[in-house]
Amino acid sequence: SMIGQFGVGFYSAFLVADKVTVISKAPGEDVQWRWESTAGGTFSVVEDDSEDLKRGSKIILYLKSDNVEFIEERKLKDLVKKHSEFISFPIYLQVEKTTDKVVSDDEEDDEKKED
Repeated sequence: SMIGQFGVGFYSAFLVADKVTVISKAPGEDVQWRWESTAGGTFSVVEDDSEDLKRGSKIILYLKSDNVEFIEERKLKDLVKKHSEFISFPIYLQVEKTTDKVVSDDEEDDEKKED
């Protein structure tokens, strides 16, 4: 029953994503694994050599172009909070923030001189 619930919930990721990647590492293990699928009933599982996880899982969704609203941090936090109410372990959302800076021509020339 629990596996079925996990499968339905997990595969719902394909409602918003073209591709899903899960990187997992068990506590105390040296090797971590990468599971990838573009739905359609096929997937691959290979040893992963990307950034080392200490333990746990990293889930990467490659969003469909018509689901860009899920890029918004607030939207993701609200969804995670709503659907993880009964999960007893922490879920972390890794966020990258960028800011745009308007640079005048004079400032741009000064920065080039410093390089």
